[in-house]
Amino acid sequence: MQGLNDLLKKIRTYLPNDQVEEVHNAYLFGAEAHEGQHRVSGEPYIYHPLEVAYILADMHMDHQTLIAALLHDVIEDTDTAKKEISKRFGKSVAELVDGVSKLTQVTFDSVEQAQAHNFRKMLMAMSNDIRVILVKLADRLHNMRTLGALPPDKRRRIARETLEIYVPIAQRLGLNTIRLELEELGFTTLYPMRHRILVEQVNKARGHRKEVIDKIRNALRRRLRQEKIPAKIYGREKHLYGIYQKMWENHLSFNDVYDVYAFRIIVDSVNTCYQVVGTVHNLYRPVPGKFKDYIAIPKANGYQSLHTVLFGPFGVPIEIQIRTHEMNDVAEDGIAAHWLYKSESRGDRSGAHKRAREWLQSIIEMQQTAGNPEEFLENVKVDLFPDAVYAFTPKGRIIELPRGATAVDFAYAIHTNLGNSCTGARINRRLAPLSTQLTSGQTVEIIKSPGAQPNPAWLNFVITARARSNIRHYLKNMKANEAVALGRRMLNRQLELLNKRYVDLEHEQIDHVLAEYKMDSEDELLRDIGLGNRLAPLIARKLTLNGEDILVKEEDSRDSSAPLQIKGTEGMVVSFPKCCYPIPGDPIIGFASAGRGIVIHTQTCKNIAEYRNHPEKWINVKWEDHIDRIFPTLLRMNAINQRGVLATVASAISDQEANIINVDIKDKGDRYTKLEFVVEVRNRKHLADVMRRLRGIKNVSNISRR
Repeated sequence: MQGLNDLLKKIRTYLPNDQVEEVHNAYLFGAEAHEGQHRVSGEPYIYHPLEVAYILADMHMDHQTLIAALLHDVIEDTDTAKKEISKRFGKSVAELVDGVSKLTQVTFDSVEQAQAHNFRKMLMAMSNDIRVILVKLADRLHNMRTLGALPPDKRRRIARETLEIYVPIAQRLGLNTIRLELEELGFTTLYPMRHRILVEQVNKARGHRKEVIDKIRNALRRRLRQEKIPAKIYGREKHLYGIYQKMWENHLSFNDVYDVYAFRIIVDSVNTCYQVVGTVHNLYRPVPGKFKDYIAIPKANGYQSLHTVLFGPFGVPIEIQIRTHEMNDVAEDGIAAHWLYKSESRGDRSGAHKRAREWLQSIIEMQQTAGNPEEFLENVKVDLFPDAVYAFTPKGRIIELPRGATAVDFAYAIHTNLGNSCTGARINRRLAPLSTQLTSGQTVEIIKSPGAQPNPAWLNFVITARARSNIRHYLKNMKANEAVALGRRMLNRQLELLNKRYVDLEHEQIDHVLAEYKMDSEDELLRDIGLGNRLAPLIARKLTLNGEDILVKEEDSRDSSAPLQIKGTEGMVVSFPKCCYPIPGDPIIGFASAGRGIVIHTQTCKNIAEYRNHPEKWINVKWEDHIDRIFPTLLRMNAINQRGVLATVASAISDQEANIINVDIKDKGDRYTKLEFVVEVRNRKHLADVMRRLRGIKNVSNISRR
């Protein structure tokens, strides 16, 4: 545990005396504010902000950040107001403290909702001053170091939140040292048994590895000396959480992951980095396709390095990273390595800072288009995992996207208006669907049309948070117009049963109903009907009987003589749920759902039981005869655990001109694996053709729908 004297001794090495004195005063102010408060572990509360400040002092942060760290819980946990902090230590410090503080005096419906609100506030404050997130990460790091005093369920919740949110943020900002410790602490807390087993395996394997590592390091050192290249060579120990992730994601054994030997070579200049690549490729044979140049095209967080994989002695693979001293500083400490507040002229040129600011600008755009904090949090989580792909515009501009990004993601990355109006794409001068996933090095040209608009189906394949939030924002605005059109259709259908037409109604009749519901326009009434907030049969009766109060009978709302025709292209106000995946040819029934319009279920769906007692919400619907679109549906099957079965199944589905949009392995046993495919088909006949083809595969059985 670090004391006040340790902190002051540390910061005297890089801060002037007057700023050190301000930090000291902030400690005294915080200690007085927290007087009598204790942590769950029993220690005085001031120890926590002191440790947070020490973590930041290790990163050589400026005095304002250190003061904010010492006071970061003062607004939240004491009666000390933001104004008082501003008066004593300046407006910048007060804004920093407020940005780190959680929301107070607000009641939320759930822990998730509170988390989303807090996260949204923190990121908005971070967009004004990036030091907010540095204090927050240091705060989270010390909390993770001291989780032992908390009950098990709370420890697990905090650890999961750390791995899902704070670790990716640290990675995005290049704070590698903090990220690695947060990962290890989170892994230890969330999966203690798996952590213990991995520790045992690593310790067991270390003895043999040391001999191999020394042999490879000595060979590298000798070759670099022969070429007269001054360099420092370090063996990189793989971190436990990284080993666990690779094993889990790629279904690998421990030996498959741990038998990779990793080294880092640090040199003086960029030119020397490329010279070293040639040297090590002459020493050991390189693995084709495994060379990556992050110097020419840095990662989103400013990370720069050359990566290569070699066939080493004894047939072992060797991973090598080659970078300059400055690049290594950025790799370890990210934006803190070129801190903007240390030197304005130097900070402005910092690649890490530039990319951090660009990311924060995209966060602001997401905040403006997100409907609620939960959606905002979901979008940011998606954006925090940018395993990068680099594509080019026709003019040579590099666009960085996460792995799996499509042509639509590319269009929105360039400009929102381009994304909204795109109709196709040329990838390397060849026409390609908008859903095509991009790979690094491709040149992408977006084809647009003035009258085009986003398609709701795009949400099934776009990857980036920017594309997803902009599509949702556009569809929400479009939803109102569609609801009016659907409401008019539904009301006309009911009026026809009463031998009336909407266009023949007297203005007085319509005005009377609008006055009763306190509405300003006909569109507002029709929109409410389309969204399911008002029942069309009831409104039809009111309009035809001069506003008399009429109770809707069961047979009124379910007249089968004139069902509403469903094409499947109505958009947001006619929806098809994932519980039963209705497709053309299925017997269907519609239900008016407040705010969602008409929800279409199959007549055998188990979820329609909740509507049994609400027949007034039933809407008689049927498919139109000719529907030119595709619909997702769910297929379940058992497959024998044999190499290549999954590829055979996917190929069979593709042969029937059906598209796979998701695959899920539900239960893997010793002999059989249960698979679930979400496939896109035109109708029941198309689905039957797919299932018939799958039944012809000998290693697949028990094929069923839903």
